[in-house]
Amino acid sequence: MNKERALKILKAKLLVIAQEQKAREVSEIRGDMVSADFGSQIRNYVMHPYKLVKDTRSGEETSDVQGVLDGDLDPFLDAYLRSSSGLPPA
Repeated sequence: MNKERALKILKAKLLVIAQEQKAREVSEIRGDMVSADFGSQIRNYVMHPYKLVKDTRSGEETSDVQGVLDGDLDPFLDAYLRSSSGLPPA
């Protein structure tokens, strides 16, 4: 009787440990969760009354909104990489 109870307690503790390890692994894979609240966006798009796309991380701006929407993000990537590495803007 005591042996059965001890085994149940041991199984429960091992299950808790396994769940904690799994949660740690998942959090390491996911990284930091950032909420998508207003004001936390990476880029601002203005299409009326003037056209402007501004990267809030690097300060890079362009008036080619359609190009950015079509996938031309190279200027923003370059500016972000320069700002994050401490290099002066191009």
